[in-house]
Amino acid sequence: MASNAYINRIATAVPPYEINRYFVRAGASMLADQPRQRAVFHRAANASGIDRRYSCFEPAKNPNGRVLDARGNFVRGSFPGTKLRMDAYEEAAPELAEAAVEKLLGNSDRSDITHLIVTSCTGFFAPGIDLELIQRCRLPRSVERTIIGFMGCYAAMNALKMARHVVRSDPDARVLIVNVELCTLHLTETTCLEKLLAFCLWGDGCAASLVTSEPQGLQLDRFFVLVDSEHQELMSWRIDDTGFDMVLSGQVPSAIHRALVANQDDVLDGKRTDEIDLWAVHPGGRSILDAVQRALALATDALGVSREVLRLNGNMSSATVMFVLEQMLKAPPGLNGCSMAFGPGLTAETMTFRTV
Repeated sequence: MASNAYINRIATAVPPYEINRYFVRAGASMLADQPRQRAVFHRAANASGIDRRYSCFEPAKNPNGRVLDARGNFVRGSFPGTKLRMDAYEEAAPELAEAAVEKLLGNSDRSDITHLIVTSCTGFFAPGIDLELIQRCRLPRSVERTIIGFMGCYAAMNALKMARHVVRSDPDARVLIVNVELCTLHLTETTCLEKLLAFCLWGDGCAASLVTSEPQGLQLDRFFVLVDSEHQELMSWRIDDTGFDMVLSGQVPSAIHRALVANQDDVLDGKRTDEIDLWAVHPGGRSILDAVQRALALATDALGVSREVLRLNGNMSSATVMFVLEQMLKAPPGLNGCSMAFGPGLTAETMTFRTV
């Protein structure tokens, strides 16, 4: 009989530079010649539910100045191309991932880690973060490595799904998952209001977690995926000569609402919403959380943890839902939970779990 799989521990890390107000002011300055658009931008940013976000690059002193970062890479009229952004990713991503893994593993024995799964959609290089972590964190060189790349915000759910398959097939497996994202590297110079509003959401962060057959933490029960192919272009993530270009339409919340209403039984594995005690919903934005809450008719405080993670960190792509699940590990045993994350496709990856 296959073993159950459990998230035993989660540790999280963010870069040192808090940038929310700075980036909002810098974004507003790009609309200096469009006072009406600028007013809309300010209203939306103030209503975002985000107080703090963190970035891997140090901002310059003046958000209205010609140069927006301390290294002088983001210069108005000449923002960096893809190569410079990837150079910055190669420098900063392993360092942030190392911080999260060290926080997770501490003084524990690393020699029993059998698998390493890394998710990221904000940068690429090879030899990659997986090999960097083996060296930096003294992991076994025989560890089985998998990179889940460019899936967007729901990639953590796919990593958990893969880890569950591994543990159910090999009860001795100990799977280390690392979700590392440097979203702020893709700051764009634009006067497009929709793109500027989308960038008001993004922050950098990393989560590291351990999945094993040991009955401790969160038991991973069932996964389910929704793909709304009719609206797949509402959310996209493509690479161009100036960096990674995110499209996040204002129609995404309503599309998520319709998909959840139509597929509630499958998402909740046949349970009623009042049978779910914990909701670990990826906080892609305040309006997305509002859409989930309306679709499932949840209590006012049901998404409180997700809203708090959004407030303190913004949207960190694939790492974000793990920040939410980290808080679920503090809950008493015997509770039912439902987690979900959204991304390009338009796709919703969902999971039911239990505290043990």
